[in-house]
Amino acid sequence: MQANDRPGTCPILHNSPTTEQMTQPKWWPKTLNLDILHQHDSKTDPMNPDFCYREAVKQLDFDALKQDLHALMTDSQSWWPADWGHYGGLMIRMTWHAAGTYRIADGRGGAATGNLRFAPLNSWPDNTNLDKARRLLWPIKQKYGNRLSWADLIAYAGTIAYESMGLKTYGFAFGREDIWHPEKDIYWGPESEWLATSDSDNSRYHGERELHNPLAAVMMGLIYVNPEGVDGQPDPQKTAEDVRTTFARMAMNDEETVALTAGGHTVGKCHGNGDAEALGPEPEGADLEAQGFGWLNDGATGKHAVTSGLEGAWTSQPTRWDNGYFHLLLNYEWELKKSPAGAWQWQPINVKEEDKYPDVADSQQRHSPIMTDADMAMKVDPEYRKISQRFYDDPDYFSEVFAKAWFKLTHRDMGPVSRYIGPDVPTETSLWQDPVPVGNTSYDLQALRQAIAACDLSIAERVATAWDSARTFRGSDRRGGANGARIRLAPQKDWPGNEPARLNKVLATLTPIAEQHNASLADTLVLAGNLAVEQAAQATGFDIQVPFTPGRGDATDELTDTEAFSVLEPLHDAFRNWLKAPYQVSPEELMLDKAQLLGLTALQMTALLGGMRVLNTNHGATQHGVFTERPEVLSNDFFVTLTDMQYQWQPKDEHTYQLIDRNSGEVAWTATRVDLVFGSNSVLRSYSEFYAQDDNREKFVQDFVDVWAKVMHADMA
Repeated sequence: MQANDRPGTCPILHNSPTTEQMTQPKWWPKTLNLDILHQHDSKTDPMNPDFCYREAVKQLDFDALKQDLHALMTDSQSWWPADWGHYGGLMIRMTWHAAGTYRIADGRGGAATGNLRFAPLNSWPDNTNLDKARRLLWPIKQKYGNRLSWADLIAYAGTIAYESMGLKTYGFAFGREDIWHPEKDIYWGPESEWLATSDSDNSRYHGERELHNPLAAVMMGLIYVNPEGVDGQPDPQKTAEDVRTTFARMAMNDEETVALTAGGHTVGKCHGNGDAEALGPEPEGADLEAQGFGWLNDGATGKHAVTSGLEGAWTSQPTRWDNGYFHLLLNYEWELKKSPAGAWQWQPINVKEEDKYPDVADSQQRHSPIMTDADMAMKVDPEYRKISQRFYDDPDYFSEVFAKAWFKLTHRDMGPVSRYIGPDVPTETSLWQDPVPVGNTSYDLQALRQAIAACDLSIAERVATAWDSARTFRGSDRRGGANGARIRLAPQKDWPGNEPARLNKVLATLTPIAEQHNASLADTLVLAGNLAVEQAAQATGFDIQVPFTPGRGDATDELTDTEAFSVLEPLHDAFRNWLKAPYQVSPEELMLDKAQLLGLTALQMTALLGGMRVLNTNHGATQHGVFTERPEVLSNDFFVTLTDMQYQWQPKDEHTYQLIDRNSGEVAWTATRVDLVFGSNSVLRSYSEFYAQDDNREKFVQDFVDVWAKVMHADMA
């Protein structure tokens, strides 16, 4: 038999039984996995390089789209019939589950990328049958094409669903751009199985049920909490504690939490009228003929037989926006029952006939409403109960609070209001949107440059301060960045990572210069860093100007939610060689996380770190990794020294190393793990060797300038 005739073999690595065994992390678990930085690769994007969604969506016929979505809500399809002839509940659940993955700790998750189309979200147990909602939307997506992203459509469908059922919505903004590949960079938890209880191996909890950061949901595969109770055991007060933690990590306060819980359950129903074990595999596990559909259940009564496992509606009129949720929750006593699928749920005792809801197929039949354990938490928890009573007594107030909370839920990860597109963008700006006044662009830029150049601040001081101002940006939810100059405000001015003493010195020097030239301090801080980089490049022999776009504004204390900004505090910064405290993961892995949030490729990360080292910007002025005899000169010395075989690396402690001169035996340099990984990791070493070449000194300077400008302008895109 010839080699190419062997049965059952394939020349490429894919989902074979040995795939897991053959992966690099399996063979070499200590290898630094750079995949997180490859998410910025454009190879999977089918659009032409010059395509700009933010321009394309402006050509969308917004009125026609709204009309089409309204029509869709009541156009029940035989292949997936709508409950009571209205798809509103299904569409709201889809939008909620897309947006509800957002978490404030790292800004990841949310609806801004259309990631619900891909694994793992498309196959999470909590997202059962949402594949049907997306297929119902497909004719609309097909019609409007590239002018309408899946991300915008998924977020918009739930908003129109509420509108079609009687809610006065707060508004909507377009501008979410689709991704075209699963987001491998998002850490959803340590569990190796779906819906694992908190006492299982690799639990996401520690201490007294303290949820590990940055996680928000209580279980792998859930959006927020288990509807049956903590670990599937009903106890509304315990569930209330989970709800409070989870919603706080979604950036919601108690009032917003009650509003979203009640508003989400005012319409639609749960589905558990069948055998959960009869469901077919999820989309990612289904056979080819399923064509992306999952959880097929042809043997059950009705296409909707099982989703969550709970069965029933929360209100007597599940297709109408009203105050019925609080009427039922607060005016009845409730008892535990099991659904037909075997899930725990709460049902009212001695419910009146008029408070029952109609059967989805036969309106003459009526059923007892239900509540989840999370719903009962709104009645049992003292604070939630007060808010629930307030909403019950004032339905208009409830509708107003919910509409704003829903808008926040679906827009929290979009970034500043300057990115909002469409006719329904609210005129009001909320504090959670991190508002920044529009900056001046008409000042004399050359005069400002000259004034900064004449000040007595060092290159390292100016570079470090500009960097600290800009490094808070994260592309996940577009929060942070240099715009606003919030580095001079609480809480940022007091963060240890910003070295308050050095920061105060720089601010005291640059603030009057900015005021004298009628420029914002935000612009002045960035420009000061740029000029320092230019000066450092000139010292190497390269005359180069760092790109600069004016127009940043200066925020105020009144425009800053100090509590919300606390999550942006850096607790590590590989680029300034600083680690506040030990972590469960290595400093180099933390570096990759930060680089990904900044939108950097592996090459850009390499150039940026090497430049920051020779510019002598280390936190606390430590000399780890400053591999140069001429600090504050933008040379390629970091890479030259790192790749020089004259030096032998020796560990000093867990995170620091000494580079020993092989000839003299003396300590020539010191370094940290994040320095030496650029010599030990094969991919990063290839970049280091590239920049260490004599003929690439200018290339390094240009690459550093490019990535520096990218970070400085990240929050202006």
